[in-house]
Amino acid sequence: MLEGRQLILATNQFAKEDRKKSWFYLISTLLVLGIGYAGVVFIPYFIVRLLFAILIGLTIVRLFIIYHDYLHHSILQNSLLAKIIFTIYGWYILAPVSIWKRSHDYHHAHNSKLYTSSIGSFPVVTKDKFFSSPKSERFMYMFIRHPFTIALGYIFAFIIGMCLRSATSSLSKHWDSIVALVFHFSIGTLIFYFGGWQIGLCAFLIPALLSSAMGSYLFYAQHNFPDVVYEEKEGWTYIGAALNSSSYMDLNPVMHWFTGNIGYHHIHHTNPRIPFYRLPEVYQNVKEFQNAKKTSLSIRDIMKCLQLKVWDPEKRRMLTKKELYA
Repeated sequence: MLEGRQLILATNQFAKEDRKKSWFYLISTLLVLGIGYAGVVFIPYFIVRLLFAILIGLTIVRLFIIYHDYLHHSILQNSLLAKIIFTIYGWYILAPVSIWKRSHDYHHAHNSKLYTSSIGSFPVVTKDKFFSSPKSERFMYMFIRHPFTIALGYIFAFIIGMCLRSATSSLSKHWDSIVALVFHFSIGTLIFYFGGWQIGLCAFLIPALLSSAMGSYLFYAQHNFPDVVYEEKEGWTYIGAALNSSSYMDLNPVMHWFTGNIGYHHIHHTNPRIPFYRLPEVYQNVKEFQNAKKTSLSIRDIMKCLQLKVWDPEKRRMLTKKELYA
């Protein structure tokens, strides 16, 4: 059985992109996105437009994972065209390059480390820390982790979290957050103005709400699931965080496609240089990854994940709100 650094090294052979595949997956995803927008614009039936709106929202999630891989330097590096595409895409989805890369790189370096893991992730505190905090901090902590807040990731995670907070904290570093806000809402305004309310809803607002909600939940559930383990700084290890604090999301092939294989999250955290389309290959060939801690998008698993609130160091597990106040 491979462990620690040996397991990380075993994944290096997969951390090589096939340039043709990278372009194929990017272009084909953009084509599916184009089909979705064309369906909304040219088919004059609201129910059908709603179906295409869902297709657009799900495809935006997939394109986000491709964008995410590009910023991990796992695909399409040193390509001016790719840089232009992803820069514009980052503006449109309200996750501009500067803040997404900074916060996400920090997340990978501190995943599941108590007290330092909240940048680029959902906050996690211990039971004692929670009760010793002021009432206002406890309220904000619960609000950030509330299902309502996660479902409205468009507002709380992207508009406020990604753009407004980054711009107000350091405009010189994150000027592109202002560009993203202006670009995103300018596109939305133009779609509503020229397309009318049906096309505006189905080509802009519904896909934005759906993709942001799904993206927020995926990011939440990847590190907030019943078997997750959090560690103090002294007991934390990179590979331990990857295997014990990052889930494998058991999905059907269609949802693996729409989520860009990010469900193989324990592998991604072991080696983020592995292109998204090679993660299933790693899962099949490195048996140590096949005994992963699982969750899924079933209603039951979603409810289990959303109920988790604080870490109990003595019980070595996350507590629900009911258990916290018992």
